[in-house]
Amino acid sequence: MELELTAPVGELTRCLVDVPSVSGDEAALADAVQYALTGIPGLRVDRDGDAVVARTSLGLPSRVVLAGHLDTVPLADNLPARLDGGRLYGCGTSDMKAGVAIALRLAATLPLTDPGALRHDITWICYDNEEVTAARNGLRRLAERHREWLDGDLAILMEPTAGEIEAGCQGTLRVVVTLSGTRAHSARSWLGDNAIHKAGEVLRRLADYQPRSVTLDGCTYREGLSAVRVEGGVAGNVIPDECRVTVNFRFAPDRTGDGAIAHVREVLSGYDVAVTDLAGGAPPGLAAPAAAAFVAATGRTPVAKYGWTDVARFAELGIPALNYGPGDPNLAHTRDEYVELAAIDAGERLLRDYLS
Repeated sequence: MELELTAPVGELTRCLVDVPSVSGDEAALADAVQYALTGIPGLRVDRDGDAVVARTSLGLPSRVVLAGHLDTVPLADNLPARLDGGRLYGCGTSDMKAGVAIALRLAATLPLTDPGALRHDITWICYDNEEVTAARNGLRRLAERHREWLDGDLAILMEPTAGEIEAGCQGTLRVVVTLSGTRAHSARSWLGDNAIHKAGEVLRRLADYQPRSVTLDGCTYREGLSAVRVEGGVAGNVIPDECRVTVNFRFAPDRTGDGAIAHVREVLSGYDVAVTDLAGGAPPGLAAPAAAAFVAATGRTPVAKYGWTDVARFAELGIPALNYGPGDPNLAHTRDEYVELAAIDAGERLLRDYLS
């Protein structure tokens, strides 16, 4: 497929959405992005796996990174995209192909060979496997293999924020609590020890848990500790000897990953708790000069990011990062996901004014 990056940004969004790119299957879209960027004067284009990176080299005193993931969650009978009034419906419209479309159109329409026309050198990063476990994340792979490709004074993650600036992000931790019992025939239940029944106390502790709210740089982060999956049972006539409860902890960025693990173990003390996934959060970082300049230029009041995003990965590298994109985060991953065309247009105008 060939992408026309100079098309109106809503039309470009639709083209991106109509290329299925569920996590792990981004190659076709990455091919199209790479091909389209390679033809733009003033850009060096590199690729690693299904991540594509393009950079200007004008020698300007600062560099801004525009980053967005190409992958989506699994389809829910919501392709191809459809237009209804001022809304574009389809998988990935909000999270986050509208944001990627803005970034790509800017690459094709900004004067990238004229150092007097831009305020910053610019890096574009379109990467894979953001919607799955951290170990597969394409930006993580780039940081390990090509650290210099990610360098910048400010990274803007084109995550859906409804056109607001969302600073930092929560950390996320998943653990599995395993309850053990003794298997028996359900007709003689007194001979067994029901592992599923033992999960009741774990669920009670989670239901009674009082989460913190933490304010950093004027942004308030709310924590949450929740059971997200319960597995157990052998057959309809068997007392189960094992039950597993998966618990997700979304924690404020003032906690370290180790601190989050210790907290969950304390809440669930006395139980077998195994960590299965961990990604640390990111503080707002609004005091960094480049972040403060972006906030001032946009006139927005930053708020906390609920959820984990790759601003955390940039923060680990010492690069200030913010979330900004046209999609509504409440629509992400839903069957009826959509984006307002007016919001995409507004996002393009704001970033064009900031960069040029």
